Amino acid sequence: MVNSKFLIDFFKKGNIFFYSFCAFYLLIFFSSCKDHSHADKKIFRYNETSGIASLDPAFAKNQSIMWAIHQLYNTLIEVDSNMQLKPSLATSWEFTDSNKTVTFHLRNDIYFQDDVCFTNNKGRILVAADVAYSFDRIIDKNTASPGSWIFNNRIAENNPFTALNDSTFQIKLRAPFQPILGILSMQYCSIIPHEAVEKYRNDFRRHPVGTGPFAFVAWEEGQAMVLKKNELYFERDNKGKSLPYIDGIKINFYDSKATEFLEFQQGRLDFINDIDPSFKDEILSKTGNLKAEWKDKIELQKHSYLNIEFFGILADSSNILVKNSPLKILKIRQAINYGIDKKKMMLYVRNSIGTVAESGFVPQGLPSFSKEKVKGYSYDPIKAKQLLAEAGFVNGRNLPEIKLLTIPIYANLASYVANELKQIGITVKVEAMQKSLLLEQTSKSQALFFRGSWIADYPDAENYLSVFYSKNPAPPNYTRFYNAAFDKLYERALSQTNDSLRYQLYQQMDNIIIANAPIVPLWYDMAIHLVQKNIKNFVPNSLNMLELRSINK
Repeated sequence: MVNSKFLIDFFKKGNIFFYSFCAFYLLIFFSSCKDHSHADKKIFRYNETSGIASLDPAFAKNQSIMWAIHQLYNTLIEVDSNMQLKPSLATSWEFTDSNKTVTFHLRNDIYFQDDVCFTNNKGRILVAADVAYSFDRIIDKNTASPGSWIFNNRIAENNPFTALNDSTFQIKLRAPFQPILGILSMQYCSIIPHEAVEKYRNDFRRHPVGTGPFAFVAWEEGQAMVLKKNELYFERDNKGKSLPYIDGIKINFYDSKATEFLEFQQGRLDFINDIDPSFKDEILSKTGNLKAEWKDKIELQKHSYLNIEFFGILADSSNILVKNSPLKILKIRQAINYGIDKKKMMLYVRNSIGTVAESGFVPQGLPSFSKEKVKGYSYDPIKAKQLLAEAGFVNGRNLPEIKLLTIPIYANLASYVANELKQIGITVKVEAMQKSLLLEQTSKSQALFFRGSWIADYPDAENYLSVFYSKNPAPPNYTRFYNAAFDKLYERALSQTNDSLRYQLYQQMDNIIIANAPIVPLWYDMAIHLVQKNIKNFVPNSLNMLELRSINK
């Protein structure tokens, strides 16, 4: 068998003549060997059923891309396992100019990985001009980045990104916006060298050149991708040992969840993200724990995931759909919230994967979340019937049928809710449609009562509360909610640099949402990982970001 060190060295030297052959051979190599340890090599293996469309950070629009980008690149700021922002490429930062200017001080020991795009094929040191270039590229219309929205109406119109010197970068804002720090932790904001973009042009998606803990080796689309340890990576553990601990990563692209599970069972994958419904009951009990026959074989990780599942209710009183619907009545919306036994729903429909949403729209896992300060709706059918009667519909008599729009994979959930509401006198008709059509209808205010979810883009509750800011279009304000007091609090929060005071404003806003009930919160999500017993230090986080720097095998 060919020595893996030879192949890795071969790639490091930039030898292109046999690139395609060796890339293919390397993929075969990492797929072989029965014990999958390659002697002294520690390779972490996982699967992406949806594949990976690009390795260009400007196109990090979904989880599969973000996970790979996170291994290859760094951002100025990153998020730790407790959802707190911490330095990465930047060592510190400060707000000035009435909080409209943020100045970042960069490390001076960060090198881009070796690549043929650089002089003598050797990676150069990262400087502030690289940060300015990376951010300018995101907002450049010629890039057509799906991430350009992160800076929309937030940065100054002229020269928002400036390298003051090699180690000092400055961003100018249109108005104070404290959540900008969370935005800069997103994978869109990974720092890239201009040489790589200029050399590879449209093929930059296949030739990543970053500063991250792992470096690109090979990618056979539809088959597998291989990354190797970046030997010059700057981070060390608390004992001074260089990160990462493992030698490489292999990503498979099996498009079948059944195949993925079989590969995991046979030890050819090190972890699985999420559990397919088709074998969920085989592994998990109704309480969401591993069944007895699995406990000695694998590890189960469950942790908060910054996603809320909910039903939205159109709140635009000028819309003809709203004018002719009983959902325009607050007490009807509140009755719906009280009329669903969400604990039973989680047990029988979700195998207890998730936490019942009995607080606000902001999910648990964020620092500002507080079930004591934001109290939502719990199951109370007596209260629900009382509210119906007060609205003029005793036992639901003469109450028109309400249509609930959902997507096929949530049809059973919607049917459960319809049955629950029928018990209190509310008749709900479930209509399942393709996700694209539902998104179109909600964007055009053509959906009165609809299934929705909101996954955090960055770790700040502003990301959730922006869904109800009246000056925002749809998306994100799919309900067309308007409340003047809410808007004032939202605008105050944007410029509040004191975290505890900002969190108080967030909680006040969340209470306004609960009181007006333009949504029916269902559950705060959980990320589920199945992990092999020999994987150590696999630390989860609420963004469900794949963190492989500190794992061992």
